Amino acid sequence: MKMFTSLEIPASRNKTWRGFFIILVLLALPLVDVLAGVLVAPSVVILSDKNRTGRLNLQNPSNTPKEVGISFSFGIPESDSLGNVNIHLQDSAVTDPRSALGWIKAFPRKLIIPANGSQIVRFVANPPKNLTDGEYWARIVVESQEGATSIPMATKGDKITTKLNMIMRTAVMIKYRTGDLVAALKLNDAQAKKKDSLINVLVDLSNEGNVSYIGLLKCRLVDADGKEISKNKIQLAVYHDLKRSMTLPLKEGNYKKPYKVEVTITNKGRKDIPVDEMVFGNDISYTMTLNN
Repeated sequence: MKMFTSLEIPASRNKTWRGFFIILVLLALPLVDVLAGVLVAPSVVILSDKNRTGRLNLQNPSNTPKEVGISFSFGIPESDSLGNVNIHLQDSAVTDPRSALGWIKAFPRKLIIPANGSQIVRFVANPPKNLTDGEYWARIVVESQEGATSIPMATKGDKITTKLNMIMRTAVMIKYRTGDLVAALKLNDAQAKKKDSLINVLVDLSNEGNVSYIGLLKCRLVDADGKEISKNKIQLAVYHDLKRSMTLPLKEGNYKKPYKVEVTITNKGRKDIPVDEMVFGNDISYTMTLNN
């Protein structure tokens, strides 16, 4: 998963900088340590029609109290044509029919975690009636407030007016499951192209089930005799449509052309998610021959 960092520096009304916010968002990590912010576990909270409650453990590893706020957004992995993946968090105007925004609540939503202390946050789902079978999604946004710190910065009048206000944000996926659950993935297309000493692999995937397909994408570069030249693997999370890219080094050696790329997709073997929280589905195997 990727780490997204953004820096926002708002101008004040008197044309001097009064402060800026550093917002750090880490997505779907098993245990998230946000620069002396709060630790968050687990990485995914699962609710269902059989158990509509869940919990998140927050730990403050620092020697000062932390003010923490809990809110919700919607955000799933999306990709561009090159397979670059990003997650855009939305607080409103969400049109995805699988959104769980609005009917999952957190208790408490505001809290103070003492120095080196911990706190449990509980979640309750109150879904609308007659939900279609499947999985519904939202992001738990954990925002920890650091103390304001003066930072020397000269202005036009040589006045020091700037303060650093650190706000750390961690976004954790929460899923609600109901009815019969089906994990099914379709490989629409796969390409492998040589560039210098690298093989660039791009796969185009569609989710045909009613839950997110969580698995692994594995690629092997082999020669005409099946001898392995290199391999790579990445974690995969497909909610709707997704393209993923991967590179394989073309190592020097006694290899026979034509080279081939073997693509394997499976949602077995994930070590970061408990087995009882996985919805297992189909595996995909595909082989491409390099023309150059």
